[in-house]
Amino acid sequence: MRNFFLGAVSAIALMGTVAVLTVPGAGGLMAASSETYRQLNLFGDVFERIRNDYVEPVNDGEMIEAAINGMLASLDPHSSYMNQKAYREMQVQTRGEFGGLGIEVTMENGLVKVVSPIDDTPAAKAGLLPGDFITQLDGQQVMGLTLQEAVEKMRGPTNSKITLTIQRVGKEKPFDVVLTRAQIKVQSVRGRREGNVGYVRITSFNEQTDSGLQKTVAELKKEIGNDLQGWVIDLRNNPGGLLDQAIGVSDDFLERGEIVSTRGRRSEDAQRFNARPGDITDGKPLVVLINGGSASASEIVAGALQDHHRAVLLGTRSFGKGSVQTIIPLQGYGALRLTTARYYTPSGRSIQAEGIKPDIVVPPAKIEPLEEPQRRSEADLRGHLQNDGGENASGAQKPADQSAPGEAKPSGAGGDQSKAGAAAPADTAANDYQLQRALDLLRGVSLFSAKAGN
Repeated sequence: MRNFFLGAVSAIALMGTVAVLTVPGAGGLMAASSETYRQLNLFGDVFERIRNDYVEPVNDGEMIEAAINGMLASLDPHSSYMNQKAYREMQVQTRGEFGGLGIEVTMENGLVKVVSPIDDTPAAKAGLLPGDFITQLDGQQVMGLTLQEAVEKMRGPTNSKITLTIQRVGKEKPFDVVLTRAQIKVQSVRGRREGNVGYVRITSFNEQTDSGLQKTVAELKKEIGNDLQGWVIDLRNNPGGLLDQAIGVSDDFLERGEIVSTRGRRSEDAQRFNARPGDITDGKPLVVLINGGSASASEIVAGALQDHHRAVLLGTRSFGKGSVQTIIPLQGYGALRLTTARYYTPSGRSIQAEGIKPDIVVPPAKIEPLEEPQRRSEADLRGHLQNDGGENASGAQKPADQSAPGEAKPSGAGGDQSKAGAAAPADTAANDYQLQRALDLLRGVSLFSAKAGN
C-alpha cells in the first residue's frame, strides 16, 4: 500500500530513496544496464576493501544504510529511506501522536534548521522560532551529522532533558535552551471565537485533520449562531502532511472545481482531484493566514482557495515545496519516502521553490498602543450648539464605537467583541498583528455587505 505524503520536513528520522534509470530507444536499456553493473561492481569492491582494511571493524548494515543515505541526499531534500524503527515512528506521527520535543526541522548548510515548533510542545514553550539554527546537541556539534542522526539525538525517553544550542538570526552569540522531552500528542485543529468571527488554526495534516476541522467548524457555528461574519483559517507554520487530508480540507470550503493535480515522470500517472458539492462554512467569507513556515499540504489548501477566489490570503510568502512523496513499504526493511510527482494548483501553477504570494502582504509586527495628546472637542467649546438628534444631545456621551484618548478597546475593536463578554486572552488577536488584520478585513466585508443590502 502506498501513501502520499506532503510534509516539508519531519520530526523523526526520514532518510533515503531509490531512483530507477530508464534509457529510451533501441539498445539504450542494454547499454545502461551494462554501465550500471560496472558501477555496482565498483561499489562492491570499495565495500569489501573497507570491510577488510579499515582501521577498525565496521558494521555491514550501517555501512549499507550510510551508502544509501549518501545516494539519496544527491536527489532532493525530501526523498529518504526509513529503517523499520523510523517507518514505525512515521506511521505514529501521521496518526497524530509521537514522542520528542515537538519541533519540525530540516537540514541547511550542515545545520539543523527549525521550520516550526508544534503548538503546546516543549519546543514551543521554550520559545524556539522558525528560522533558528541548532548548532549543538548536549554540547556536541551538529555539523557532520545527518538529519536522521540529529533527530535521533533529540528524541529520547519522556521527562529526560536535552540542551540545544541555538543560533538566531539577529543575535550575535548562540544561546542554550534546556528542553524536557515529552510524549507529543498533536491536536492538529483548534478553534475559538473572535467576536463574531470563527478562528480555526490547523497545525499539521495528519489522519484526524479533516474530521477535526469539520467538528471545530460545526461547534463554532453553533456557538456564534446567526451573527457569524466569516472565518479565519490559520495555516502559519504548518509544515504539511498527508495529501488526502489537504484535499479533504480544501474540499470542505469548495463547491466544485479542481483542487490539485499531480504530474509524475510518466504522463499516464497524472492525477486530478476535484471538489464535491458542499461548503461547511455555507459560503461565508474566508481569510487564510500563511507565512514562510506554511509548506506543502498547507500550500495546496492555500493555492486551491486562492485560485478559486474562495478566500483572501493574508500574511507572507509560503515555503515553496511543490513535490509529492510516496511512502513505499519494503518488506522487512522499512520503507522508501520517494519524491514521485510535482503538484499544481487549479490554475496550473507550480509553487516549487517559489511559494505562494498572499493577496495581502502583512509582515508580522508588534502592536503597541500610542498615547494621543489630549485635544479639545466641539463639546468643550463655550456656547457650542446642542445636538438635536437624540441620545447625544447633551454632548456627554461618546458614540458607541469610539474610545477616548488613552482608553483601551476590546480585542478586535467594535461592538462585536463586547458582545463576546470578555477581553481576549493573551494569545488572541490583541497580540497577533496578522490575525488582527484578518479580523478587521472580515468585519469590514461584513459591514459593507450589510450596508449594501439595506
